[in-house]
Order: sequence, then C-alpha cells, then structure tokens
Amino acid sequence: MHNIEPFYNWKDYYDSEEDSGSPFFQKECNQFEYSTEIYGYYIHPQWDSIGSPTLFVKVIYADYDEGIGIIELIGEWNDCIHNDIMFLKRELIDSMVLSGISKFILIGENVLNFHHSDDSYYEEWFEEVMEMDGWIALLNFRDHVLQEFKENDIDSFFLLGGKLNDIAWRTGGPERCIQKVEEMVQRRLDPSI
Repeated sequence: MHNIEPFYNWKDYYDSEEDSGSPFFQKECNQFEYSTEIYGYYIHPQWDSIGSPTLFVKVIYADYDEGIGIIELIGEWNDCIHNDIMFLKRELIDSMVLSGISKFILIGENVLNFHHSDDSYYEEWFEEVMEMDGWIALLNFRDHVLQEFKENDIDSFFLLGGKLNDIAWRTGGPERCIQKVEEMVQRRLDPSI
C-alpha cells in the first residue's frame, strides 16, 4: 500500500495544502517518512488523515465557484468499528459544505472494504447537499464495496454504479471529469434527458 500515492497530476489546477479554505491548508509532509499505517501496512505520506485509523483522503480538486469537490480515498471504510463516516463528515465534508461545496465526487478504487453501522451521517450529508441542489457521486469503487452499500441501503444517499464506475477520470483534467460525471448525474436525476 505504501506505493499507492494520491493522484497528483492535477496539482496545477488545485492543491489542498495551498487552499486557505481546506482543512489541510499549509500541511507539510515529509515525502520520505512513512509513519502512517492501516492494519500494519504503511501508506504514502501524501494521504491526509481525517482522524480515522483506517480511512484516509486526498482532496484532489475543489472549485468553490462551481461548488464541486473531488476526494480520493484509501483504506477500509469502517463505520462499524471506527465510525469512519463521522470522521469524514465532521473533519472534511462539513468544512467543504460551509465553503459552498454541494457536489461531491468520491473516488474509491483504493477503498478495500466497507462495514456498515447506521445511516445518520449519510442522511445528514445527503440532506445538506440536496438543499443546495447538490449530489454525491461515487466513482470506481470496487464491486464488493458497492454491493455492501446496496445491501445496507447506503446507496440511496449516493449516485453510484453503472457507467460511473467506468469513468477514466485521470485523463483530461478535472473539468472533463466533472463534465462526464455531471452528464451521468443529470440523466439519473432527470430520466427525461
């Protein structure tokens, strides 16, 4: 896992360490010191902590004018033992929502497992973004993780699966990724399109 870095090719568009609205503003990171681990496996020092011992993030893009944020995740999403959704919501999402972000793209190809507890933080997040005409889309999560979301009715709070799981999001910059996601989101929210 130590070889898996957060996506860095969009640094020219956005850098969370240089964004004064980011919880990770002015975070300094030693590129060569691997001290953070998930279940005994070191992860790359570029991943940001939200307080969970099993789920780490990297905000790879945020546009406050357009109200959209893209967050890459790594680890195990474990609500059952660690209440990871609480950490994600309180330590990152709340500040992004307060800054005007209402459309979230979560990239989950490095999320290895999901363990459910309760829905309250998902419901709160969903209601907040809906009041702002927003949404939460999941990209490239593993099939078994999506299945766990569906089996626990968490999928009702997210737009997920289908073509959203096949987006080549790394190519073409963040605007192209956002455009592709928004097209799919609009088709799902308004089937007449």
